[in-house]
Amino acid sequence: MGLKIAFTLWVMLWAVSYARILGPQNFFWLCNLANFLILVGLWLDHRLLLSMQWLAVALVGLLWGLDLGVAAATGWHPFGGTAYMFDPEFPELTRWLSFYHLLLPLVSGFAVWRLGYDARALRYQGLLTILVVGLSFWLTDPDRNINWVYAPFGMDQAPIPTALYLPALALGWVLLVLWPVHWPSKRLMAYSETT
Repeated sequence: MGLKIAFTLWVMLWAVSYARILGPQNFFWLCNLANFLILVGLWLDHRLLLSMQWLAVALVGLLWGLDLGVAAATGWHPFGGTAYMFDPEFPELTRWLSFYHLLLPLVSGFAVWRLGYDARALRYQGLLTILVVGLSFWLTDPDRNINWVYAPFGMDQAPIPTALYLPALALGWVLLVLWPVHWPSKRLMAYSETT
């Protein structure tokens, strides 16, 4: 119960702050959407929903932390996903609140450890990811480049036509972000059920 209440308070603080500073379009980011879905999953003890968000945030959180740490130590961003954290023009409160990228894998990972991993998560999170990538392209401002639907990381424009880039991006999310977490999670679940 303590985790549910603490995470609820976190989401309330984070959501109000992000909405005021960055606007509601910002909630189309998959990692931002994960805050809300993890909250619902925690309150409902919803194994599938929490497993889906575990896939969405585990590797992203790790890479975000690695990118931030390397950039803080060397000034170089291996992935380019945290450049905004060093941008004085970006609101300071938003930068501090962005450390949630390190929190979400811990919360969703703990919930999955407690409830078990649902192997259907890859299919459903894959479909949700494809849907959100499409909606990000059609409903958000191109200058925001939410979920990198116009170009990866800090690039101005994707090097391939949109008709090819967008499906490749959606497939890349599934194969390069979700599947590498799904595979060991499924194996660990199968191992724990046999012991």
